[in-house]
Amino acid sequence: MLEVRGARVVLGVHAALAGVDLDIGAAEVVAVLGPSGSGKSTLLRTIAGLQPLDTGEMRLDGLSLAGVAPHRRGIGLMFQDDALFPHRDVAANVAFGLRMQGAKRAARTARVAELLDLVGLPGRERRSVGSLSGGEQKRVALARALAPVPRVLLLDEPLGALDRPLHNRLVAELGQLFAEIEQTALYVTHDVAEAFALGSRVAVMREGKVVQTATPEGLWSAPGDAWIARFIGLENIVERGAVSLVTRPEGVVLRPDRGGDAVVVSSRRDGPMVTLHARYDEGQEIVSTHSGLMPATPGTRVAVEIDRAAVVEIPTG
Repeated sequence: MLEVRGARVVLGVHAALAGVDLDIGAAEVVAVLGPSGSGKSTLLRTIAGLQPLDTGEMRLDGLSLAGVAPHRRGIGLMFQDDALFPHRDVAANVAFGLRMQGAKRAARTARVAELLDLVGLPGRERRSVGSLSGGEQKRVALARALAPVPRVLLLDEPLGALDRPLHNRLVAELGQLFAEIEQTALYVTHDVAEAFALGSRVAVMREGKVVQTATPEGLWSAPGDAWIARFIGLENIVERGAVSLVTRPEGVVLRPDRGGDAVVVSSRRDGPMVTLHARYDEGQEIVSTHSGLMPATPGTRVAVEIDRAAVVEIPTG
């Protein structure tokens, strides 16, 4: 569906994109994950036609996007700041792209009603966008991006400014909605949990390049190198020259044992999951994550049990 080949963009003396290759299939959601400055937003801007490529090629449904104006690419955009029109009501905001397409009033009215129902805001057509909650404004922005029936939807950190409970709820709703309407989408985020929840595949970017693309499970179980492992939250990494051993925390069990070889130094609960940090007598630390109801408390001596299936050898990077 969407093909990116050798995409390079130089801003000043900095290569914002340094030869990006990426494919997105029809009805697939690919999450682009990376730290600030890795080139994620620049990649979206080049696909949308808002930033020209210095070298490289992009194709949509087999046709080159070179020289195609942004409004003729069939691509929808949703950004973190929503960019809603404060002087227009909900219906006018959602219908903006349809008006640019020249859709007739009756068609616009029907499409707006359809989309507001889809995003959980039925009957809100005449509401002022300023009277809506943050979550409702996100839904309006999404409906506006979907209104012209884009072939590809690009989302750039759309949920970054929301509080965590609302963020988590909208992540779940977005995943269900994309599956329901079979929307092809490229979702940019620096949030690992968000990328894993929404992406059928995750493309990790670093310094203007895609350094690994895999399913969420594939990325978690076999990160491409130690940098990727650390970025996605894996902490049990032992470097041995050119290779590193990574142990997934769910494969580590810490059992209270007075004769054990480690001591729990911290315990952190995140909902049903508990993360324990323990320190061996020699000083090395190890992390365990589980859903136990009664986790070991700091100061508890424990025996460390490691599932060999949770250990993988990767390049140090």
